[in-house]
Amino acid sequence: MTTSTNKLISPSCIGHFGLRTTPDKFEEMVKWHLDFFGGTITLRNQKAAFISYDDEHHRLVIVNDPSHSHISDRKTAVGIYHIAFTLDSLSDLVKSYEQKKSLGILPHWPVNHGMSTSMYYFDPDGNEFELQVDNFPTPKEAMEFMASEEYTQNPIGVDIDVDEFIRRVRSGEDEAKIKKRPMIGQRLSRWENSIYFKE
Repeated sequence: MTTSTNKLISPSCIGHFGLRTTPDKFEEMVKWHLDFFGGTITLRNQKAAFISYDDEHHRLVIVNDPSHSHISDRKTAVGIYHIAFTLDSLSDLVKSYEQKKSLGILPHWPVNHGMSTSMYYFDPDGNEFELQVDNFPTPKEAMEFMASEEYTQNPIGVDIDVDEFIRRVRSGEDEAKIKKRPMIGQRLSRWENSIYFKE
């Protein structure tokens, strides 16, 4: 048990994350992540590329490591299965989607989770990245939603028709209305084993 005098130290922010890849995928991985994050290379050599998208010296490092091999089936592998990054508005999410689409990067799962509206992407190695927009003005309201019966019944979310989503955002409709998750009843499985996912 912790008290105010011995509270466990928490990080002030996420500094960076690292990915290992193989030599045959290194260039493709570096380009994909530069395009995905709108990033710049702060240091690069034959063994690694350090990428930043803000004033930090690096937010991501991609290591070129010939001693590693790819996971045969990520759906059954343990470990981190996605990392989420937050955008400020649905307008930014739409603009991000269109910018990435022009570079050949498309989401495999656009979804309204209830507490967030999200688009999920796979990088060339199959690592999953989420871009999200918070649906509630405050974390307290989001947590209240997550404690609700509605969320208990459907903790996964409601899939988004991207074209219709873009039309609504561009129409000037109130973002709060667009963020309101439709009621579809029970849903307990994610996109990869869901009737909602289409190849």
